[in-house]
Amino acid sequence: MRHKVAGRSLGRSSGHRKAMYRNLVTDLLDYEKITTTGAKAKEVRGLAEKMITLGKKGGLHSRRQALSFVLDKKVAEKIFGVLAPKYAERPGGYVRIVKLGPRLGDGAPMVRMELVE
Repeated sequence: MRHKVAGRSLGRSSGHRKAMYRNLVTDLLDYEKITTTGAKAKEVRGLAEKMITLGKKGGLHSRRQALSFVLDKKVAEKIFGVLAPKYAERPGGYVRIVKLGPRLGDGAPMVRMELVE
C-alpha cells in the first residue's frame, strides 16, 4: 500500500535522485530554460520555486539554505541578485512547464521548463 508515500522515485536511489534534482534546479536557474521529462519537471518545479522564494526573503539564513542546495555559487548569487528582484511582486508560480511531445528514443513525454517573465 502506498499510504502517505509522496513524490516519485523515478527508478533511482535516494542519493541519486537528490543529486539529479539539485543538478536540474541549478541548470534551470542558470539557463532559465531546460528540456527534461514530464515526471522530473513536476518534481523539480517546487524545488526551483523554493529557491527563488529564499532569494526573495534575502537574509543570511536564506542565503545559506540556498547555497546548501544549489551547486554553483554564481547561480546562488544570481538568485539573490537578479531573480529575486525580478519576482519581488509575484506571489508564486515562477516556473512554467510546456509540453513538447514524446522523445524519439523511448517515447517519454518531454517538456520545457522555463522561468516566467
